[in-house]
Amino acid sequence: MRETKIFHFTGTMLTLILISGCAPLNGATFEEANDLFNRGSYKASLDKYEQILKTNPAAGDRVLFEMGVIYAHPKNEQKDYGKSLECFQRLIKDYPGSEYRQNSETMIFNISNVALKDKTIAAQQTQVKALLQEIKGREDENAALLQRIKSLEQKAIDFATKKGSIDRILIEKKERRLMLISNGVVIKTYKIALGGNPIGPKEREGDNKTPEGTYVIDSRNNGSRFHQSLHISYPNEKDRKRARELGVSPGGNIMIHGIKNGFSWVGDAHTEVDWTKGCIAVTDEEIEDINKIAPNGTIVEIRP
Repeated sequence: MRETKIFHFTGTMLTLILISGCAPLNGATFEEANDLFNRGSYKASLDKYEQILKTNPAAGDRVLFEMGVIYAHPKNEQKDYGKSLECFQRLIKDYPGSEYRQNSETMIFNISNVALKDKTIAAQQTQVKALLQEIKGREDENAALLQRIKSLEQKAIDFATKKGSIDRILIEKKERRLMLISNGVVIKTYKIALGGNPIGPKEREGDNKTPEGTYVIDSRNNGSRFHQSLHISYPNEKDRKRARELGVSPGGNIMIHGIKNGFSWVGDAHTEVDWTKGCIAVTDEEIEDINKIAPNGTIVEIRP
């Protein structure tokens, strides 16, 4: 809407400029002032019109009209709507019978609307700037809070490491979340990726499902193809029974592991898709943390 109004305002001004510019000239002084305007020398043009006003007061209405147009011209970087309105208002007051009176009244109406809209837009821009500054301030606060949380989590990890170990790992498949628990207290939470067919418990070899149930860490491999890995005691007796009833092999080799060697640069982005064959994946840095404080025998509960 603002662009439409400005276009209308600009069109009106250009029409009036053409009307005034095509009028019979009264001498070289008007030609010089008009030429300066056409070349974009707005201040010099205004100075020339001021001189004309002093030496030729009979042409004052035309001078005031020309000056009002220049003060409000969109390309005039020093445009001044207040001075433009003063010119048109003075013309109407001092030259009531002027041929420029009606056009001056039109200009006053248009300039008043544009000035009001510019003022409203400026106020809105100031408000937007203040809101953006407030958002940035809150982002800084959130960043500081996240850093504090990370620091506290690391302290918990360090404490558990000094203590020797955690006693339980809880994996929630639906939430894609792995939690390290020590004496009933969650000391660290990780975002994880699961098997490519994550819904439901693992039933058979090759189904790409992550198991559901209670297991323990029964071995580890620090030279794994996935950086480091902790082997989970799948299948348990319940898993074997289900497989026997289905007449299939339950499969095995389920791990908590890092990212495949050579792809550690993927980092946290690996959790955007479930990509394992049934294992639970974290980043290389995260598996290093888990490996330090989750000894063989640590309980691993995997929930749906």
